Amino acid sequence: MKALKKRPLRAVMTWVRRQPPKMKAFLAVALGVAAIVLLQMVVHDHDNLFVAAEAVHAVGICVLIYKLTKEKNCAGLSLRSQELTVLFLGVRLYCSFVMEYDIHTVLDSATLATTLWVIYMIRFRLKSSYMWGKDNFPIYLVVIPCLLLSVAIHPSTHHQIINRISWAFCMYLEAISVLPQLRVMQNTKIVEPFTAHYVFALGMARFLSCAHWVLQVLDTRGRLLTALGYGLWPLMVLLAEIVQTSILADFCYYYIKSAIGGQLILRLPPKMV
Repeated sequence: MKALKKRPLRAVMTWVRRQPPKMKAFLAVALGVAAIVLLQMVVHDHDNLFVAAEAVHAVGICVLIYKLTKEKNCAGLSLRSQELTVLFLGVRLYCSFVMEYDIHTVLDSATLATTLWVIYMIRFRLKSSYMWGKDNFPIYLVVIPCLLLSVAIHPSTHHQIINRISWAFCMYLEAISVLPQLRVMQNTKIVEPFTAHYVFALGMARFLSCAHWVLQVLDTRGRLLTALGYGLWPLMVLLAEIVQTSILADFCYYYIKSAIGGQLILRLPPKMV
């Protein structure tokens, strides 16, 4: 019975795989728009999407903790992505304390503490299983462009200029902080289950966060964008949400394809990143 249910899904996945890149991109955008429209109809309070995004992210972190504590293995994880996460969370916490203190501050503090523990485990307790040669994405290619962009485009609020630049920097950095993790998976070609679950949870959390922003803009008929400031900054906020969702979209496709095929080990194509 299960095999019969999976056959149509496998047929669809096979058809998608055979399509040219432009068609795949169009299908991805169409699927994303359809999902956002569905969420708009199903979820009445769109703030719940933010809560859902944080919950899914927490599930991903729990999977990561299980991998490190039970399997005593950090193979397939990118230390550099974790370090970038600490960097943007640290900057965002600073901004939260000096600009606005809310529930986001508490959630970010918990995530920062957990990420610091993950870094400690990779660097010291489980360093023998860390793939030093595979985790080779240059961090400066991520940090420097984000810093320059934040100086050029940042919020136009009443806060001090250093705080506005810092807020823009952490937003831009968060959008692409997963790139080193994707490079590790590209280099290894094979992703073990717990790492795949963790990255998929990141992808789903970022999609829900993106959907939250898009629907908030629609609900306020664009007033949210003007509340964020003027110039290019409001558009950059939305663009950052879309970019961080798009980066993981390809991986999520192969994850779902692998799950439908009943494969525990995820195999990636050579040029995914």
